[in-house]
Amino acid sequence: MKQIKRICALALACALSFNATAFAALDDTGYTDVDADAWYADAVSYVTDNGLMGGTSSTAFSPEEAMTRAMLATVLYRAAESPAVTGSDDFTDTADGTWYTDAVLWASQQGLVTGYGDGTFGTDDPVSREQIAAILWRYAGSPDAQSGTDFADEAAISAYAADAVDWARANGIVNGKENNTFDPQGNATRAEVATILRGYLTMGAPEEPTTPDEESNALVVYFSATGNTEAVAGYIADAANADLFEITPADPYTADDLNWTDPDSRVVYEYENPDARDIALATDTPENWEDYDTVFIGYPIWWGIAAWPVSIFVEANDFTGKTVIPFCTSSSSGLGESGDLLEELAGTGAWLEGQRFRSSVSEADVADWVNGLAL
Repeated sequence: MKQIKRICALALACALSFNATAFAALDDTGYTDVDADAWYADAVSYVTDNGLMGGTSSTAFSPEEAMTRAMLATVLYRAAESPAVTGSDDFTDTADGTWYTDAVLWASQQGLVTGYGDGTFGTDDPVSREQIAAILWRYAGSPDAQSGTDFADEAAISAYAADAVDWARANGIVNGKENNTFDPQGNATRAEVATILRGYLTMGAPEEPTTPDEESNALVVYFSATGNTEAVAGYIADAANADLFEITPADPYTADDLNWTDPDSRVVYEYENPDARDIALATDTPENWEDYDTVFIGYPIWWGIAAWPVSIFVEANDFTGKTVIPFCTSSSSGLGESGDLLEELAGTGAWLEGQRFRSSVSEADVADWVNGLAL
């Protein structure tokens, strides 16, 4: 069980990257069937970025498709770093040399995903919501669980999954549905599984201890379109004991303004008409700007470069004597030349190589990056 209990640390340490498209804009999920504002979008990005789940094709994730038992075994096997296995399973419905062979063998040997009483594994059977709760509960080492408020359909939850469902609910891993129902026998979709896995694998991530200084000389400046950059900026500020300053346009962007798929939206117009990016900021310069010697600058990537308000801010301020570290948030696009272009606009300051963060990055990963800068 030691290997099972190590899963959170292993998964959080995993950092796989994928190719960025040259024309990805805002927070593109990379899938044509996963909208950036879908409730499961960040979870899909998380499992994709960490190599836990892939698309059903090069462009589709199929969020509403049912998750099979073989698929789930494979996801958990990947999260455990695909350890070597020996032997063979005794199931009558599995085959050797397939994409799931090692995963099913490993999952059954670990006692995580057991077969049915008739000698079958149920390779292509959909995973039910109570099954995934039970599997993850076993994955965590079958911890004690306190029962909370009963679901309206509590009586429908199988006895083997009762403790697991209590544990999953108490830890926010598997939530209920409308009218306080759990729907225990309902099939778990790929979107639900992505969300459940993200909740489980980021559960209880340790925070990096910080020793606050009497006075901060670091500042995190950021523009956030949908909240992803704001979250990372907060993580950086905590890790670097830095102050925060949000770049706010005097005329804020609305959700419709940010719809890059609409040819008539504000961001598309500004993209096609660079002169229209002369955006007034609510405040051009942070208070005590001259006192900061380290400045982090964060932004979402818009068409391969920093969001326009950030360029306006950089042009308006003097970075002489400051160390500047750019960072961006994106589901697919990399930092690209955005940092270099901002450095050119500034004309002053010592600009370091920046960092791209996925929209679902954990606080621990951000803190590791900040601490590695040795500022």
